[in-house]
Amino acid sequence: MTTIRLVVGDITGAPVDAIINAANEVMLGGGGVDGAIHRAAGPELLAACRSVPEVGGVRCPTGEARITPAGRLPARYVIHTVGPRYRQDTAPASLLAAAYRNSLRLAQQHGCHSVAAPAVSCGVYGYPLDEAARIARDTCMAAEFEDLDLTFYLFDQQVFDTWDAVFQLRA
Repeated sequence: MTTIRLVVGDITGAPVDAIINAANEVMLGGGGVDGAIHRAAGPELLAACRSVPEVGGVRCPTGEARITPAGRLPARYVIHTVGPRYRQDTAPASLLAAAYRNSLRLAQQHGCHSVAAPAVSCGVYGYPLDEAARIARDTCMAAEFEDLDLTFYLFDQQVFDTWDAVFQLRA
C-alpha cells in the first residue's frame, strides 16, 4: 500500500527522490509553488526546463508530466506537471487525476521511491480543496503506486485541514 503523509511546509526542502512541481505549460517558472521551486533550485533547473522540447510553445500539456534534474534542491528530480484550470478546462477532474498519475508513473520509471507533491491546481488555478483532495487520494492510492512513499506538502493550515479530513490518515 502507498505510504502517504500530509504536512504543512515548504516542498523545496523535502528530502526525497523527486519533487512534483505544479508547473505551467511552458515550464519556465511562475508563481506559487512553481516559482518557489525554481528560485530554490537555481538556474540549473531553468536550463533543464529550457531543454525540454516545445510543441507550439508548450513543453508540458495539461495532465501530462515531464522530468528534469533538480538543480540545487535536495531531491534528485523535479517532475513538472500541469494541472487544470478549474473553471476553464474541460473535464478538470480527469485532467487532475492524469497529472498525479503521470507524475507518479514518471517517478517510478526513474527509480524514485520517495516523492513530495503539492496540492496541484489548488492555488491560482482555483480547484476546490475538498474535490482536489479526493482526486489526489483516489489516484495516488492506486495499487500501481504501492511502492511509493508520498508526502503532500500543503501550503497552509486550511489546505492541510481540508486534505486531512479527506485522507483520514490518523489512527
